[in-house]
Amino acid sequence: MKKVSALAGVFFLAACAGEGEPVEEESGGAEEAAENQQNDNEENDADEEEEADGLTISMQADAQSLDPHFGNDHYSLNVKRAIYDTLVMTDENLDLHMGLATSFEQIEPETWEIELEEDIVFHDGEELNAEVVQLNIERMLDPELGSPVAFMFDMIEEVDIVDDHTLQLHTEYPFAPLRTHFAHPAGQIISPDVIEADYAAVGEGEDPGSVVTENPVGTGFYELEEQEPGDYYELTQNEDYWRGEAGAEHLTFEVVPEDLTRVGELETGEADVIGHLNPNDVERLEENEDTDVARYDSASLAYLGFQTELAPFDDADVRRAVAKAVNKEDIISSAIGGAALQADGPLAPPVFGSSDDLDVIEEDLEAAEELLAGAGYEDGLETEIWIDDSRVDRDIAEILQAQLAPIGIDLEIESLEAGVHRDYISDGEAPMFISSWGTVTGDADYGLYPVFHSSNHGISGNRTFYDNEDVDELLEAARQEEEDEERLALYHDAQQIIMNDVPMVPLYHREHLAGVSSDLENFVIHPSSLYDLFPVHKGN
Repeated sequence: MKKVSALAGVFFLAACAGEGEPVEEESGGAEEAAENQQNDNEENDADEEEEADGLTISMQADAQSLDPHFGNDHYSLNVKRAIYDTLVMTDENLDLHMGLATSFEQIEPETWEIELEEDIVFHDGEELNAEVVQLNIERMLDPELGSPVAFMFDMIEEVDIVDDHTLQLHTEYPFAPLRTHFAHPAGQIISPDVIEADYAAVGEGEDPGSVVTENPVGTGFYELEEQEPGDYYELTQNEDYWRGEAGAEHLTFEVVPEDLTRVGELETGEADVIGHLNPNDVERLEENEDTDVARYDSASLAYLGFQTELAPFDDADVRRAVAKAVNKEDIISSAIGGAALQADGPLAPPVFGSSDDLDVIEEDLEAAEELLAGAGYEDGLETEIWIDDSRVDRDIAEILQAQLAPIGIDLEIESLEAGVHRDYISDGEAPMFISSWGTVTGDADYGLYPVFHSSNHGISGNRTFYDNEDVDELLEAARQEEEDEERLALYHDAQQIIMNDVPMVPLYHREHLAGVSSDLENFVIHPSSLYDLFPVHKGN
């Protein structure tokens, strides 16, 4: 319409010229206007083409940190997986593959040797070598910095440089899953210049990781172009990426807390991927020819947690009473449309160390009332459950509210923005809460040690503040055991004690769901719930 109006105005001027009067000037004006309009159209086409070569991922909450050694939440990990690389990686089947390393071998029970790819450079031009990997590992283990993911690597006592692209790790004890731990985003490799700048900032009183978060530099297939924390993270393709072309030229992560807003953005084309898809929206997106649903099996756990240091949940009988009132089948069918497997223990079936013969607490309302009365709550009790502001958590909380009422528990629901909820439960402020944990490595050590060992209270994973010396000893022994059969036995025993103590009620292993544009190609959800984005792009 603008084109027609502009040209019509020019033609009107020409038509108003006197008869016999020259109109070359007006004609030239028309040609100039048409040429200008053509240039505008070409610019618009170029803008549209550039926009079409970008992908937008809408996520429920903001990233906590872009430093691999600090942020360990789902949203941070997804952004960082595009910026950084790991020495090794696991695929959607949890099979291990080499990454920045060409080999990663256990040459002695307590010695591992790593050989690195050559000619790999960081986004800032620094070269990857053994010294850089050594710097990253030692930083992660630096007690002065207090990395919340240090527990994954704290068995490493020394890192030796063999040559420019070879190093050896010496561990305190044999640790079988060490390689898979380096597949976790905590093992992502940061540019040495940025690490040095971060150390300098810490020396001047800044928080560890602040410089890295502001300027994250890795070897990944995208590099950060611009960020507005709480709003968006704009990434651009690393044209020199060692594994090939990334796919789309631009990648944007935007923070959109409301479920239905994310769905609307996908339907209008404003977003190409929306995470934490509510199962109730699956049919809506599958019926739309422009949208689809990505479904993948899970290695994660959704659970009802108790803050075991706060009354009344410092009493195991109160926790058992709650567990006996919970009907997991109702939660799965009503809140998430059946898109999950009921959890009888803390580990999902694909995870090494999961057990299918645990003694579990069965639903029994009469026994639940007796347990409460025996704990001194014969008249019931009032408490709170803290949830994030997603519709799924709201639905689950309301179902739990109804399930606990018959045994005399009056449950008040406190709904918080997802990032605030994450911080509050990590600080131990929620008496009851709904949360989840993804076993990124596919090994029981990561599914159990951070979540239940007493050294990991809070942000590292133990949000129930659970403390049991026997469990600590079993998990420590399993870390040091070389034989798989022995490790499995130790993990079974640890899980049985945990189930008896009930620091949490395992609810379900959810099918991972994401809404996607129907023309999106190569998008995969890892069993941990994280996105594999190399090389994701839109089809032609």
